[in-house]
Amino acid sequence: MEGDGDDCLIGENSDPHLQFGGEATPLSSTIFLDQVGEVILTCNSDGLSWKCVEPFSKDESTCLGIKRDSKVSTNIKFSDLYAVEFINYGIIRGSNLPNAGRFLLGHNFEMYRFTVHGFHRSKTRSSLWVPSVFTFGLDNLQTCQMWVNRINSSLALQVGRPKNLLVFINPKSGKGHGYRVWETVAPIFTRAKVKTKVIVTQRAGQAFDVMVSTSNRELNSYDGVVTVGGDGFFNEILNGFLKSRHKASYPPAPSDFIHSLECNGSFVLHDPIETAATSFAVDDESLLSSSIHNGMESTNFRNEDGSCSTDQDPEFPPQNEWFRFGIIPAGSTDAIVMCTTGARDPITSALHIVLGKRVCLDIAQVVRWRTTSTSKVEPCVRYAASFAGYGFYGDVITESEKYRWMGPNRYDCAGTKVFLKHSSYQAEVAYLEVKSEETNPTAKGNLASLVQALGSPNVSERVVCRVNCNVCSMKPMDTFACGSQPPGETRWVTSKGRFLSVGAAIISCRNERAPDGLVADAHLSDGFLHLILIKECPHAFYLWHLTELARKGGNPLKFDFVEHHKTPAFTFTSLGKQSMWNVDGEVLQAHQLSAQVFQGLISLFATGPEV
Repeated sequence: MEGDGDDCLIGENSDPHLQFGGEATPLSSTIFLDQVGEVILTCNSDGLSWKCVEPFSKDESTCLGIKRDSKVSTNIKFSDLYAVEFINYGIIRGSNLPNAGRFLLGHNFEMYRFTVHGFHRSKTRSSLWVPSVFTFGLDNLQTCQMWVNRINSSLALQVGRPKNLLVFINPKSGKGHGYRVWETVAPIFTRAKVKTKVIVTQRAGQAFDVMVSTSNRELNSYDGVVTVGGDGFFNEILNGFLKSRHKASYPPAPSDFIHSLECNGSFVLHDPIETAATSFAVDDESLLSSSIHNGMESTNFRNEDGSCSTDQDPEFPPQNEWFRFGIIPAGSTDAIVMCTTGARDPITSALHIVLGKRVCLDIAQVVRWRTTSTSKVEPCVRYAASFAGYGFYGDVITESEKYRWMGPNRYDCAGTKVFLKHSSYQAEVAYLEVKSEETNPTAKGNLASLVQALGSPNVSERVVCRVNCNVCSMKPMDTFACGSQPPGETRWVTSKGRFLSVGAAIISCRNERAPDGLVADAHLSDGFLHLILIKECPHAFYLWHLTELARKGGNPLKFDFVEHHKTPAFTFTSLGKQSMWNVDGEVLQAHQLSAQVFQGLISLFATGPEV
């Protein structure tokens, strides 16, 4: 057989072992690629590349009258490659392309083999990542093992990839396929040599309790926490993580809001946060077997710079350089995944995690001051990563609790029922108004003057958040002291009346029902909430608004009865009896609340949506 796979081309030296240790020296061999044929495989500092030993006779070939591309020269970067496996002796299949030269069409050989695992972007959807598997064959075992060692050495140099993860699975998320979703993606973590400690929740609120009770020392032995479930399940874990670890003041508020609290008692808004344990209505009422533990726990503690030490540090700052959250979608809407990876796909999310991708995410602190109009002031802190809504949004999430047996379809049923009622509520909302230059950091020169001159809160440049977003890469704003105004020209603006809904979007909240999200140009980490006030209007007009929301390229904010304000903080007081909020898909009864946003408070294993 010609081309036995033993020919190594390393600079001017034909002995692969003499040059293998030099990372700067490319390694090259004549080798066989499964279903392609004999190729020259080269390994350099960036990745692997290969080309056929004998080029095809034509750039294009015809098979059954269909033209097909016969160019097989290709490459894969180490940044897109997460594993290499030696798979011993076996069959390497011949080329599946005509005009394949010496490597005959359909001919098979037995060789020593190794496989590299990476990904490529879908041709139809760039945000969808598809696994790539390339199997190479050689007759020489020693050379085959040398290639495996060389690739492993290069993968070890990749920065930021996780080695140890804590995984929570909600077995009843979405249609009850949470554990099945994990079984689909688990082999990716195994190949990438990522250790996982897996906990399958057995009751509502269990993940919250585990996160609260986990010591900083133990948590610091992980590179991150991965959730397999929906937005509500992630919210539960996020709140458990931040409960004792995020030290921050209560949100600022106008003087009359503070006065109303003090009139009910002697409460002072400037007190530090004392978070209360909250109950979470998570889709895991029926139980699976006990928690699964897989992998080893480290006893080392990581410092601020990512280094490890044996001395325990009682602090665990949410903003750090190594700890990240990962979400593998298995819920009903999965809006956070849609906004941070661009695809509602478990494989895509798993690849983002093992490749160590990173993006910062704003988090909103929501403080409920009173449950009802007659209750005393008892502040309860909740955190949200995507959305907090009242009126229509609160009614839908409350109504959907009656139809949990329907799975994701319960939202359609509940939404239709609530829409037909067309209920509006009397409330008062106050928000911090900031200058247009601060709310539109990309606006410059005459454009900024034009936006400011128009003075319309509904004017939007629709600068959509994407990978390497310039807006999100800006330095986080300094968090303002509790009860005080943020820096710059700001003032409190009050809106009072009857509202169909009050919503605060932290991110765009894209999902299958709203392809552009509630706010198309909301960013992942710009330090602003998007406050959407929908005033009482005729039924047909509200239907028009919802239709625009469900349409790709629609503009649901264009109506006169819709107010849209970018703000770092707002307060809310219900003037009626009923007041139910939807916080990241979970019900929160709140007659009076305040909220503020923290720019880039946590990091996710993601890149942001691609174009």
